[in-house]
Amino acid sequence: MNLRTIADGVFYAGVNDRVTEKFEAMWPLPYGVSYNSYILTGTDKVALIDTVEIAEVREYLNEIDNLLQGRAIDYLVVHHMEPDHSGSIPEVMRRWPDVKIIGNVQTVGMIKGFYKIEDDSCFHVVKEGDVVDLGGVSLKFVMTPMVHWPETMMSYVPERKLIFSGDAFGCFGALNGALVDSDMDTEIYFHEMYRYYSNIVGKYGKFVQNAMKKLDGVPLDYICSTHGPVWHDRITDVVALYERLSKYESEPGAVIVYASMYGNTAEVAEEIARGLAEGGVKRIVVHNACHSNMSDIISDAFRYKGLVIGSSTYSMTLMPPVQAFVDAMKTREIKGKALAGFGGYTWAPNVVQKALDDFAASVGIPMLGFVNMKQSIDAEVREQAFRLGLNLAKELV
Repeated sequence: MNLRTIADGVFYAGVNDRVTEKFEAMWPLPYGVSYNSYILTGTDKVALIDTVEIAEVREYLNEIDNLLQGRAIDYLVVHHMEPDHSGSIPEVMRRWPDVKIIGNVQTVGMIKGFYKIEDDSCFHVVKEGDVVDLGGVSLKFVMTPMVHWPETMMSYVPERKLIFSGDAFGCFGALNGALVDSDMDTEIYFHEMYRYYSNIVGKYGKFVQNAMKKLDGVPLDYICSTHGPVWHDRITDVVALYERLSKYESEPGAVIVYASMYGNTAEVAEEIARGLAEGGVKRIVVHNACHSNMSDIISDAFRYKGLVIGSSTYSMTLMPPVQAFVDAMKTREIKGKALAGFGGYTWAPNVVQKALDDFAASVGIPMLGFVNMKQSIDAEVREQAFRLGLNLAKELV
């Protein structure tokens, strides 16, 4: 825990988690994760912006005490109710019993449900465009529902050209000493932003777009998200990345996702990759879905334009890891891909193709080609797979 100044009267009060292995019990955290909280001080009032995961609450509260030197927290602004940010709300209220919780109508309902805080006098309900003046600095509230829960919102500090953005523009990865992007190498955080967005926010592209429109033209010197660095120098890059991802716009490249019981279907995947490379595609990622982590598979599928899905036939359907990936893509309403498929079978020739055709129809993406292999690869199938990759490359380069 290290309270640091971001701008005049704006302080960082977040914590790093280097212990939790999976975010939301699903997504790996190889670089940890930060839970970011902030303090905004005016001449009259003090606002605490979000809280942290409950396991870190003792150090969190003590450090805030040290910073404020006897001043009380007047407001607790809750931008997002997911427990990694709201878990310490009851402890904040115990420490500062007169604190007023600022949130929208949905926020209040969730606080009552999660934390059994029933007294309506504890809450200050805000809506779009409302302003709370702290004395010399103010918070203007922007409603951003479904980014990525229905109660999510942001708050803008016009006097500092700074926005507290909730989970938007966030990423996995603990903060290693530095806080603001200008003081660190941000390469790993951009990689982790792809994974964070695709894994968690990916379904809600149209809602992210609605939020982005509200920020269009707003002067920004700092974006203070609830996960990852405070963005300053690279705001343009971060906003552009969210713009692309929320529009389902992909980078040049291709991802092959497959599962193979005994290696025969895997050989088809290798031939398709060879064809893609021969066709000039430089970024090719091949995931064996039985071994790669679903988090990385989803991230790469969001990132790159080409998507090739393959599976051995398994109990008259797709192999479970591929089915899980297909379901994840349906859930995230994936769009704009150059899609192809392949399958292997022993006695049921059309199972994989039908399953992938159904998937393509469900997400409204045409299937550009399919290779079907009976039992094991031969020269004809090898050539078909190579040609599939070669033809798909024409859509990507």
